[in-house]
Amino acid sequence: MEGDAVDQPSSLQVTSFMILMYFFETYLDLRQHAVLKLPTLPKTLEGVISQEKFEKSRAYSLDKSHFHFVHEFVTIFMDSAILFFGILPWFWKKSGNFLPLVGLNTENEILHTLAFLAGVMIWSQITDLPFSLYSTFVIEARHGFNKQTIWLFFRDLIKGMCLAIVLGPPIVSAIIVIVQKGGPYLAIYLWAFMFVLSLVMMTLYPVLIAPLFNKFTPLPEGELRLKIEQLASSLNFPLKKLFVVDGSTRSSHSNAYMYGFYKNKRIVLYDTLIQQCKNDEEIVAVIAHELGHWKLNHTMYSFIAVQILTFLQFGGYTLVRNSTDLFRSFGFDVQPVLIGLIIFQHTVIPIQHLVSFALNLVSRSFEFQADAFAKKLGYGAALRSGLVKLQEENLSAMNTDPWYSAYHYSHPPLVERLAAIDEPDKKED
Repeated sequence: MEGDAVDQPSSLQVTSFMILMYFFETYLDLRQHAVLKLPTLPKTLEGVISQEKFEKSRAYSLDKSHFHFVHEFVTIFMDSAILFFGILPWFWKKSGNFLPLVGLNTENEILHTLAFLAGVMIWSQITDLPFSLYSTFVIEARHGFNKQTIWLFFRDLIKGMCLAIVLGPPIVSAIIVIVQKGGPYLAIYLWAFMFVLSLVMMTLYPVLIAPLFNKFTPLPEGELRLKIEQLASSLNFPLKKLFVVDGSTRSSHSNAYMYGFYKNKRIVLYDTLIQQCKNDEEIVAVIAHELGHWKLNHTMYSFIAVQILTFLQFGGYTLVRNSTDLFRSFGFDVQPVLIGLIIFQHTVIPIQHLVSFALNLVSRSFEFQADAFAKKLGYGAALRSGLVKLQEENLSAMNTDPWYSAYHYSHPPLVERLAAIDEPDKKED
C-alpha cells in the first residue's frame, strides 16, 4: 500500500521520544521545584501578599511538586512498558477472546472495540485511584482545600463511569462506521461528526451533565447581581442566567466561568469565590475579565483553532490508517479503527507538544488582553486586588521559573499580570 512505502515510526521510537520528553519536562519540574523552595516573595509581591499566606502557599506548592514527581515517574514507567512490551496488541486479543464467553460475535469490530475500551477504563481507574485518593484526601485535605467525603468522591467516580458507559458506545460506534464507510472524504466526515458532537455536548453538559455533580442556583437578588447584569448590558452581552455553583461541597478553590451559544449566555460563580472576595467590585472585575474574552472574540478564535487542529489530525490519520507496516511496528497483525487512532496519536506526540506550547503562548496573550479590557472599563484596581485575593486563597505558587511557566502555563504568573495592569498607570503618571 502507498503508506507502506514511507518509513513509519515504530513503538520503540515512540517510546524513546516519550522518555526523552519525560526527562526534558522533569528538568523543568526540577527548576520549578528549586524556585518553590525560595524563602522570600518576589519583590513585586512584597507588601501585597502576607508572609503567612506565602508560607502556606510555599508548603502547598512543594507538597504538590513532590507528588507530581512520583506520579509522572509511575505514569511514564507504565506507558513505556505498555508500548515496549506489546501490551496493547496482547490486550486487544484478550478482549476479543472475552466476547464468545458472553455470547457475542468476535468478528464484530464495534463489539470488540467496546470490550477493549471497557478493559482500558477499568485498568485506568485502578491505576489512577491511589493517586486521586492521595491528592484529594491527603494533600488537598492537609492544606484545607478538600471538603468532600469519601462517599462523595466515589459517588462522583461511579457517576463518571456510568456516563462513559452511556455516552461512549454510540460515539465510538459512529466513529468506526464513519472510518469504514468514509472513503476519500473520511477526514471531512470525521471532522463534521466531531464538530456536531462538540456542539451537542456544549449544549447538554451544563443542562444535563453538570447538575449531576453540582447544584446550580440563581444568584440571589442584590447589589452583586445588579452590578453584573449592568456590566453585561453595557457590553451587549446576552446574559440569560446567572448561577452560583456549590463548589464548596468538594473544594475551597474558587473560579468563575461563562458558557452558552449566541444569545443564550450564562455566567457561573463558585460560591467559594463569593465567600473569598468580600468586596463585590473584585468579583465584578473578575467577570469583566471573563467578558473581555467574549468581547475580544477569544472564545471564537479558540474554538476555530480547535476545529482546524481536529481536521488536520483527521487528515493525517487518513494518510496512515491503511499502513500495514505501521500497525505491525506496534505489534498488531490487524488494523482496527480505534487502534489506528491510538497509534496515530502516539506518532504525532512531537507535533502535539509544539502545538500545546504555541496554544499556551496564545492563551497567555489572551489573558493579558482580557486584563487590559477590564482595566479599560475602570476595574483595574479591583481586578488587581481580586487577582491577589484569588492567588492567596488558592495558595497558588508565588515564585515561578520562567522556563517552566513558559512551557506549562496557559495563564501568566501573577507577577506578570500585576505588572501589566500597573504599566498603563505608570505611563499616565
